[in-house]
Amino acid sequence: MDHSLRERLEELQKRKEAAYHAGSERAVERQHSRGKLTARERVEYLLDDGSFVELDLLARTRNPNLDERPYTDGVITGWGTIDGRRVLLFSQDFTVIGGSLGEAYAEKVHKIMDLAGKVGVPVIGLNDGAGARIQEGVVSLASYGGIFYRNVLASGVVPQISVIMGPCAGGAVYSPALTDFLFMVQDTSYMFITGPDVVKTVTGEDVTQQELGGAMTHATKSGLATFVAPDDKTCLDEVRYLLSFLPANNMEEPPWTQPTDDPERTSPELVELMPDSSNKPYDMHKVVEAVVDDGEFYEYFPHWAQNIVCGFARLDGYPVGIVGNQPQVLAGVLDIQSSEKAGRFVRTCDAFNIPLVTFVDVPGFLPGTDQEYGGIIRHGSKLLYAYCESTVLRIQVVTRKAYGGAYVVMNSKSIGADLALAWPSAELAVMGPQGAVEIVYRRELEEAADPEARRAELVEDYTERLANPYEAAERGYVDDVIDPALTRPMLIKSLAMLRSKREDLPKRKHGNVPL
Repeated sequence: MDHSLRERLEELQKRKEAAYHAGSERAVERQHSRGKLTARERVEYLLDDGSFVELDLLARTRNPNLDERPYTDGVITGWGTIDGRRVLLFSQDFTVIGGSLGEAYAEKVHKIMDLAGKVGVPVIGLNDGAGARIQEGVVSLASYGGIFYRNVLASGVVPQISVIMGPCAGGAVYSPALTDFLFMVQDTSYMFITGPDVVKTVTGEDVTQQELGGAMTHATKSGLATFVAPDDKTCLDEVRYLLSFLPANNMEEPPWTQPTDDPERTSPELVELMPDSSNKPYDMHKVVEAVVDDGEFYEYFPHWAQNIVCGFARLDGYPVGIVGNQPQVLAGVLDIQSSEKAGRFVRTCDAFNIPLVTFVDVPGFLPGTDQEYGGIIRHGSKLLYAYCESTVLRIQVVTRKAYGGAYVVMNSKSIGADLALAWPSAELAVMGPQGAVEIVYRRELEEAADPEARRAELVEDYTERLANPYEAAERGYVDDVIDPALTRPMLIKSLAMLRSKREDLPKRKHGNVPL
């Protein structure tokens, strides 16, 4: 080997060693003292052992205003595999210039996002940074714009996952908000546009970082944090689990896994689960877990809009998206938040070819001035629009109440469901028996000698004639009324039959969602 080349190799090794240890020992210790992994430790933990290939390790800021120009410029980028499947990722390094974004840093992230779109693989962002690098001025702001633009171009093309593992403030919050899924770590991560000090100065409110933008705030109030984990490692484990349900891109099918649950297994416990009275609640989680493979259900936004249940599961090894009204919370009504939550989930599943199974037990939309003034019509339309435009396999299962417009919105045959099934306990009607009797027979009740007795008779008559699945079955709005115990094998057989479905939407630039 040429001597000069040996020297150059030694120089290369020195530079790479400096890059691998760009963060000072003190900064690394501070990171660990807060219960956080370093950026490089996160990458190594998330990816399959030995699979990480780093890019732009030797990138440095060109800004002359910085006293130090450490390698990596505060972000680690590259590719690797998760369960043998390729991903591209970036990991912000809080130990190097606070993980702040400058020109070289942004170019590294842009490169990763561009590659993800070209090769069709998921892109994962591990966020733990101080926001725009003040010393680089407007360059930092323009660099953020480049990230946002790429987020939008990649939307619906490849899965985009954001993991907030530390601070994420100011303009930096918009990129995670544009991605498909957002994870946060409890107690150590936070997101807000303006921090507590600014809030107090402007509004007089005294609030902590966690109260303003912590994981549980965004999981329960803002509807931003899709998933919350107690620590870094658990969070990264959940990212790996989520990816097991998703295809690499919008042109591929979701990954099938060898099932361990019998496709012919019945669920007789569902018969006992349904209360005798239609006014008594039950847990929709139990319905889902009884039907899906091995009872495994990965819930989407489990802490927000809990009157509707959404999440991923498998049926005979095939990933499916589950949507179901939750009778235990607000009787399962649709409101502003549940409509937004389910609408976003339906569109995500449709973008990535994940079949949808919808369990319906909905008494209607939530009444009240708060809902009407808040735009329940507009927000409810988002869920309606999402179902109408989706072309994936769609099956509806009516378990109990299916009243009024809310029934139509919940993936009914009239808005394109491929199959509609109902249990014998299903009640398909314009409204509940009590309300219907009060409207239709108001004058008769006013004139009755015993209004209460007559009301009870009319309610019973209405229930027997109309609040059941049989008239809908006669007219074909329900394809079959089934024994609840047979729901699992029926869904598996139906999905197998529908798997070759092909459907195209009208040619257009894009639809106009009622945002």
